[in-house]
Amino acid sequence: MIMLTRLNGEEFMANADLIEFIEITPDTVITMHSGKKILVSESLETVQNKVIAYKQAIYIPQLKEQVLR
Repeated sequence: MIMLTRLNGEEFMANADLIEFIEITPDTVITMHSGKKILVSESLETVQNKVIAYKQAIYIPQLKEQVLR
């Protein structure tokens, strides 16, 4: 899950694994697999960096554990 901010300033958590794509229209619009669209105040690059950090936190420890086996 990643923390994001709606345009009205409300913070929420989104499941990074369910993001289908992100558009700039000029606001950042996240489309989820369900088809739901969410407008956020973060830039495309910020959302991308949050998703990458989330995935690294989840998968890198698992990879290290597999190497040690």
